[in-house]
Amino acid sequence: MPLDRVLFALLLTTLAGLATGLGSAIAFFAKRTNTKFLAASLGFSAGVMIFMCLMDLLPEAQASLAALYGKRAGPWIALLSFFSGIGLTGLIDHLVPSFENPHEAHKVEEMRDEYRPKRGLLRMGVLSGVALSLHNLPEGLATFIAGLQGPAVGIPIALAVAVHNVPEGISVSVPIFYATGDRKKAFLYSFLTGFCEPLGGLLGYFLLGRFIENSFGVVLAMVAGIMIYISFDELLPAAHESGEHHYAVWGLIGGMAVIAVFIGLWH
Repeated sequence: MPLDRVLFALLLTTLAGLATGLGSAIAFFAKRTNTKFLAASLGFSAGVMIFMCLMDLLPEAQASLAALYGKRAGPWIALLSFFSGIGLTGLIDHLVPSFENPHEAHKVEEMRDEYRPKRGLLRMGVLSGVALSLHNLPEGLATFIAGLQGPAVGIPIALAVAVHNVPEGISVSVPIFYATGDRKKAFLYSFLTGFCEPLGGLLGYFLLGRFIENSFGVVLAMVAGIMIYISFDELLPAAHESGEHHYAVWGLIGGMAVIAVFIGLWH
């Protein structure tokens, strides 16, 4: 694998991961949550991921595997890999205790109240950060692999993941701020969780090694499955919970339309 492609993929993955810090910063400086914008943004991110995975990544994986294993076996291997990616992400999600799951939404208004330090809340905030880090590992691998495909695939996926990470940054920083009253510490913890995305990409790259180059279609199909799971399990429910259902739907459609035009122009 050419070094410039690896570095480009790593850069995209790092930038997407560090969007958690942006979410934490928004929590400190915004006066209130713009629920309409949040719903539309999350819907948009889901639309980008769903369209890109089903219309670009999965078909490309099927074509790649068909060339290696034949027109009959190749597409079935791609589908098996696709659902394996869904299963892997679902397993990681299942292993994280629900009461410590970082995807529970928090609003920036919650940062306005002052709280005395409480150990229990600090523990919850730290565990939320750990849980989010575990969630970020497969996301980082997916973004990294997408980046290896080049800018046409990597940039939209990285942008979608970055949008997805903004509210997660809020979800980590809020309980830590509750517990400590320290904005800097809350920001730092939230910011650091984003580094698990490039870590997930690099771990996947070194563990899979030659497998990525020799059977890239399998990895690509698994990435599509990971992204689909993230969209339906995290992005769309979070958008719906904002209370702005129609904005989420129009954001979803808008994301699909934008990425369709992007793919058309790039190719």
